[in-house]
Amino acid sequence: QVQLVESGGGLVQPGASLRLSCVASGRTFSSYVMGWFRQAPGKEREFVAYISSSADTTYYTDSVKGRFTISRDNAKNTLYLQMNSLKPEDTAVYYCATRRPTWISLIIPGSYNNWGQGTQVTVSS
Repeated sequence: QVQLVESGGGLVQPGASLRLSCVASGRTFSSYVMGWFRQAPGKEREFVAYISSSADTTYYTDSVKGRFTISRDNAKNTLYLQMNSLKPEDTAVYYCATRRPTWISLIIPGSYNNWGQGTQVTVSS
């Protein structure tokens, strides 16, 4: 059972940047496929970004392409989400998670497990 802890959220103005971190327990972080999701009040949990275990492949939802960058440091058991040019519609609780070995699409929350508790990102003037 891997444990995940997100950090780095906060209240920022439109156009600002934040870097979210997700620290994982265990000795096998480098084998995990990872994802970032977000959930706004009253909304379904939404896929944000994906990264393969070796970081050779990434994938983003259209609304964040060119603004967000997912990365990882396997030596530090840490996943990152660099968020630039933030918009009010980015406001949500952001979660990291490990992906299950499954055929289910990588944008589906149910294809991931070991969710963190989330970190709040609020973008407002």
